[in-house]
Amino acid sequence: MKIVVLDGYTLNPGDLSWEGLEKLGELTVYDRTSADKVLERAQGAEIIFTNKTPLGEDILAQLPDLKFIGVLATGFNIINTDVAKKNGVIVSNVPGYGTPSVVQLTFALLLELTQHVQRHSDSVREGKWSRSADFCFWDYPLVELSGKTMGIIGFGSIGEEVADVATAFGMNIIGSKRHPTDQSHRKNFKWAEIPELLEQSDVVSIHIPLSPETQGLINKANLALMKPSAFLLNTSRGPLVVDQDLADALNNGVIAGAGIDVLSKEPPNADNPLFTAKNCLITPHIAWATLEARTRLMAITVDNLAAFINKNPVNVVNK
Repeated sequence: MKIVVLDGYTLNPGDLSWEGLEKLGELTVYDRTSADKVLERAQGAEIIFTNKTPLGEDILAQLPDLKFIGVLATGFNIINTDVAKKNGVIVSNVPGYGTPSVVQLTFALLLELTQHVQRHSDSVREGKWSRSADFCFWDYPLVELSGKTMGIIGFGSIGEEVADVATAFGMNIIGSKRHPTDQSHRKNFKWAEIPELLEQSDVVSIHIPLSPETQGLINKANLALMKPSAFLLNTSRGPLVVDQDLADALNNGVIAGAGIDVLSKEPPNADNPLFTAKNCLITPHIAWATLEARTRLMAITVDNLAAFINKNPVNVVNK
């Protein structure tokens, strides 16, 4: 059984092992695959794994041997799942592997926005504390989270754990979800539609998948609903936010700050407007990338393929 990994480097830059997949077939791993090389490298493979390398209708139509596509991630919008299903190809993803790490980065961004830890540390190293006339100083506003309201767009497994941590900080929670679930165990919680959530929240954190319906959700009109003192966090998918609209909102004081781990195009263009926006923290899509999360991702990937081979596929996204 020929197994091809088209873009394995981000999952395993050398600190993990491909041994689990090697035991299941004839494995070839490419660190990266450009668009003009996908067909050549995928030809003859029964199993293909991809993280961000697209497999569209044109490619799938030319892979008659293909039986299984494993997405090395949770999001699977890079695959034309309808065509795959039509061709009898099963597509599986890896849900849930990164939840603790995504939650952790969400609050790393929020705490930097509210405490400016790195900026104050840099000021100390520059000698500013040594020159201070007082026993302390701060160059940026310091914000306490207790008593503030966090609005969580997307109240799935990640959103719920974000709410758990926010509650531990003493925050109130507003949740938004297509199909609300029982949250009666939570104190200081309520459901709301997105416009109300945006209007009432001091922090808005996004945890929804990318789809035609959600693309561009955070745009000029919706940003205008937020408080001037509010922060926006996005550790989900970049195209959920219109980059230029967010940059304009930050530069014009519509909202106070943003912490984002994803952009509409990755890697981004050097002239992305958010690079020069006021009070905008940007990390390079690293929420998923802790060693622990990637170890879980690798293990579930192997389990997905083993289940397919045993004619009991799991985590199938194109049933």
